Amino acid sequence: MTLPFPRLPTLLLVLALLLPWPAASAVAQDWAYHVRPGDTLWDLSTRYLKPTVPWERLQAHNAVNNPYHLTPGRTLRFPIAWLRVEPAPARVLAVRGQVQVSGAGDTSAAAQAHMLLPIGSRILTGADASVTLVFADDSQLLLRENAELHLDQLSSYGATGMVDTRLRLQRGRSSNRVTPARGPASRYTITVPSTTSSVRGTVFRASAGDDGQPASTEVIEGRVQVGNRHGQQMVAPGLASISHSPDQAPAPLRPLLPAPAIDEAVLRLQPLPLLAAWQPVPGARRYRVEVVRADSPEVLLSAHEVDSLRLQVDDLPPGQLRLLVRAIDEDGVEGHDSARDFTVPDGPPPPLTLSPAHGQSVNQAQPRFEWAQVAGAGGSVLQIAGDPTFRTPLVERRTRATRLRPPEPLPPGAYYWRVASLDPQAQPGRFGAPLALQVSDAPIDPGLQPERPGKGLLTLRWQPGDDGQRYRVQVDRRGDFRTPLLDRETTAPEVAMKAPWRGGDLHVRVQYIDDDGYAGPFSPAQSVRLPCKPCRAAGAATLLLLAL
Repeated sequence: MTLPFPRLPTLLLVLALLLPWPAASAVAQDWAYHVRPGDTLWDLSTRYLKPTVPWERLQAHNAVNNPYHLTPGRTLRFPIAWLRVEPAPARVLAVRGQVQVSGAGDTSAAAQAHMLLPIGSRILTGADASVTLVFADDSQLLLRENAELHLDQLSSYGATGMVDTRLRLQRGRSSNRVTPARGPASRYTITVPSTTSSVRGTVFRASAGDDGQPASTEVIEGRVQVGNRHGQQMVAPGLASISHSPDQAPAPLRPLLPAPAIDEAVLRLQPLPLLAAWQPVPGARRYRVEVVRADSPEVLLSAHEVDSLRLQVDDLPPGQLRLLVRAIDEDGVEGHDSARDFTVPDGPPPPLTLSPAHGQSVNQAQPRFEWAQVAGAGGSVLQIAGDPTFRTPLVERRTRATRLRPPEPLPPGAYYWRVASLDPQAQPGRFGAPLALQVSDAPIDPGLQPERPGKGLLTLRWQPGDDGQRYRVQVDRRGDFRTPLLDRETTAPEVAMKAPWRGGDLHVRVQYIDDDGYAGPFSPAQSVRLPCKPCRAAGAATLLLLAL
């Protein structure tokens, strides 16, 4: 889908009217350079001036009497119009989800880390996607979900450190961390359909205004000049500028909603899954919860908007991370962040679970829980809880074995259980998905026969991936997967095969394949031991692969 672009004369007029430091007069300004030992006019001219500007003009402009000697510390002035101007493509720092980049000729490609984006590039993000761009002066922009951004101008003034970055946000939202300006020609502007935001070093968010909501600029640090041909505003930290139409001046500034108070009694940052909870904020219609990299907050790892006051995040990459929670008002304006830093260890994956099966009802007060052995793990930890958040586990036991019964009888009722692997230092990795379990005290009727899904079948199930993904599953005897017993692709997160007659170890691994054909790496193999008696029995075995 191609959206109509603003007419170029209108865009140029808006830019000319809005800049608080007149860009149109930048050509009449000078860039100042402090002479260093060993500098010469010839070297400085070669480094900074356009090839068409001779060094003699720089000598005359600065009234240098002796071109063979420059005093260290002296200030030389370079007219902006004389400076060398070079393309300065943006670089993709990080990608999450489906992000497309198009250029001249409507060519399109999936965004990838380290990709260079020239002037004229258009970036589109999907429903649960984001991309982080880095510009020539190390300014960063996070383009969020369902957004469209055009790179209208990306240039640098040679080696001066001054950069001209002009962007057009057609829809969606962006977060920006702009490096302080290094000279009079430095510029960073974002144009949305109704206004332009111009900055010289700050942290702010910009919204194009979608779904009937106004465009907004929310300033966290520094100051941002916002306006159109009907009016301008200087937005200070903690304030937001709202614009309902390009034919109207921006509305009066409003304060950002305060940061939500984190509910420390509920908050669980580790082990995963993360559980966040907070107190309500007056005036909030919903809340946005993000997880970012602590050392680079413009790299988004997880994002959710919710109406409730808590959220569970099941999966996150290892590293030093930061939880952000902010309130959103009725106009879609986002407020201040509550932040908590935490660490996700790079631990072993959760093991396969064998029994009880997900949703099974058992007639034992102390059922036996069994799981597979993850290669390199030093043990396992079993949790049993009355709710899937595991906020207050009823049972938490560590063991070096792969089977365990709860130490005390479980009263009849509904439960959830999960398992994590321990690394050699006894630190837990992430837990697998919660499995439902019903403990019943009803007497067993010997006349009832369990339903068998298939005689002599072995069924493997694993954690579902994203929408549109398919899976390749391999089952092998030796573990090298050179001649697997099973090598199959499926669109469902499960596969059934004939159960091997001979018992022993089976090794299982799964590969996730995106809808565009990109195949990720295989998961680490996990081993399952099949005893001979179940192998010979005319029954059905069911395994659940939780988090390969």
